Amino acid sequence: MDEQTRIELEAAAFRRLLQHLRERSDVQNIDLMILAGFCRNCLAKWYSAAAKERGLDLDYPVAQEIIYGMPYAEWKARYQKEATPEQLKAMEEIQRRNEAAGH
Repeated sequence: MDEQTRIELEAAAFRRLLQHLRERSDVQNIDLMILAGFCRNCLAKWYSAAAKERGLDLDYPVAQEIIYGMPYAEWKARYQKEATPEQLKAMEEIQRRNEAAGH
């Protein structure tokens, strides 16, 4: 496979991931963090960082809007639920493990 085709396939897969996450607004970011170690906000940070690496001025709120398909505040008001005590406990444990591992 040539480099351009690989890039196009990766871009298509990324667009499909974004579409899937937008369709699955019931899946909370904290659940993604607990299960997969990343969430929509992580994607926005990575997107913004990739833009900056290429000399583009794309700040985090703009990247969030690209990832969420709307301003983050709007998504949060529509879809984000209060974290349960169990979710918070699981997230604290993950943070402790990440800190111990130097992440």
